[in-house]
Amino acid sequence: MMNYQQTIDFLYNQRPAFERQGASGYKPGLQNAIALDNWLGNPHMLYPTIHVAGTNGKGSVANMLAAILQNNGYRVGLFTSPHFVDFRERIRVNGEMISKDFVVKFVDRFNNWNYSGQPSFFELTSAMALDYFAVQKVDYAIIEVGLGGRLDSTNIITPILSIITNISIDHTEFLGNTIEEIASEKAGIIKAGTPAIVGEAEGSVRDVFTDKANSEKAQITFVTDNNPVIKVTHNSEQMLVETTDYGTFPCELQGDYQKANIATVLTAVNQLKSIDIALDDSKTIEAFNKVSTLTGLRGRWTKLGSKPDIIADSAHNVAGITAAMHQLAQYECDKLHMVIGFMADKDLAHILPLLPREATYYITQAHTSRALTADKLKALTDNIGLNSKCYPDVGTALAAARKKASSNDLIYVGGSMYVLSELFSLLDNENSML
Repeated sequence: MMNYQQTIDFLYNQRPAFERQGASGYKPGLQNAIALDNWLGNPHMLYPTIHVAGTNGKGSVANMLAAILQNNGYRVGLFTSPHFVDFRERIRVNGEMISKDFVVKFVDRFNNWNYSGQPSFFELTSAMALDYFAVQKVDYAIIEVGLGGRLDSTNIITPILSIITNISIDHTEFLGNTIEEIASEKAGIIKAGTPAIVGEAEGSVRDVFTDKANSEKAQITFVTDNNPVIKVTHNSEQMLVETTDYGTFPCELQGDYQKANIATVLTAVNQLKSIDIALDDSKTIEAFNKVSTLTGLRGRWTKLGSKPDIIADSAHNVAGITAAMHQLAQYECDKLHMVIGFMADKDLAHILPLLPREATYYITQAHTSRALTADKLKALTDNIGLNSKCYPDVGTALAAARKKASSNDLIYVGGSMYVLSELFSLLDNENSML
């Protein structure tokens, strides 16, 4: 039997993960997922599931729902991706990561099965999560789609609720070149007779979801038709959420873009209550102010330090960067320092013009083959007149920003989940040495 590190290496070598290799690691289709599920005895049928898809916000929505169910006394499985530091972040029960022992034994069982197919990293990881939740006897499992929906390996489940947060242009090389084509792929998680919730959709995108729901005879609710969130405001440590049905309550997650995600979650809560899932309003509201504590979520407008303030955020496509930069523009600080790096497959022609002109930029790159090299990103920022300098890694870039920033400045770290991955790894190592 392999040890834990050998097991993780084995997983990453199973047709390189899309998250690390890009297109070469993307393997759509359900054949392997179904075969793995049958081999395991269809574990996902042993507990109710909630399926969450969308271009942006699906991780936040999945974590908030998990926190709510957990705070109401349920045992909750949570499957999300990618991870920041530890592979086991992807698979949690009541906030606790899957054990290393289970990971090792699962892969050993798979290798002894002698399956003739070639499942990908994500297919094996999805199967592992579904199996683990059964072993752990969860009351509910929140399953986040990896990429798309229709052909994603998580789409073998029959959930009690399907949620699609929103649709914007991203991953066009896999999901389609138009917003309607992308919507159609994500609409693939809508199942026969299963209620569906859509956070944000207008015009032709809304028509795609309506048509799919009608064809499946599934009830569909559009959050924006009866938005439960009136507004969000900020104090020094919290975001305050004013709602139509739940009063005003604090939320631990600070990003303004969470307004739409919270509206989607509250709509989902009402749907779950309508099918007789017992949820206490006070415990539900309380959960919003301890999402990270309950589930381990981070990287969503996470404040990492003060004097100067340091904000880490996972926005990485046009829609996400637009929202993040809008919030940055409202932030009270003397000077803005931006530690950024991007994946090479992102729409930088439209992303870079969204970045604030007055900031100082510390250009870096994550250590993955998908990353745009720092020198290439530097050339692109030079072309639009940004004040930037290259740094070989995230740690060096952050150290330079910290050295230059005054106590009333703001340091923003982002552009890619993988930039944050290296940031959190660095900070976790620093904390472990204290």
